[in-house]
Amino acid sequence: MKRLLTLLSIVMLIGSAVYAYRVKYDSIVLAEQVAKLKSRIHREKDAIAVLKAEWQYVNRPDRVQALADAHADLRPLTVQQMARWSELPPRPAKGDAIAGKLEALGLLDVTGTTAPQKTGEGRAPSIRRP
Repeated sequence: MKRLLTLLSIVMLIGSAVYAYRVKYDSIVLAEQVAKLKSRIHREKDAIAVLKAEWQYVNRPDRVQALADAHADLRPLTVQQMARWSELPPRPAKGDAIAGKLEALGLLDVTGTTAPQKTGEGRAPSIRRP
């Protein structure tokens, strides 16, 4: 019995040592992954900062004006290009656009149903059964 207990104790000691070894190296691997991710995040932030600086450089007003002068063939606005209020078309009437299109096609009364007539109390008439 004493030998069995000793053997069981040695096996449990070896098992716990293997488990501790495994946990230690798993944590080391995870710490390395965290360090790699932090380094990657830092590189990405630096790349974003460079792109923002390049964007600000490209969007300088004097550079954009020079490009517009060279390639856009823009001219100042003249009085003849402006319209008067009386020349503008009237606003379209507010309404249901789909119903207007159906009515224009003659499809509005295809079902032959009618809306219920309202009574004086604001309710539809009730149906009486014989």
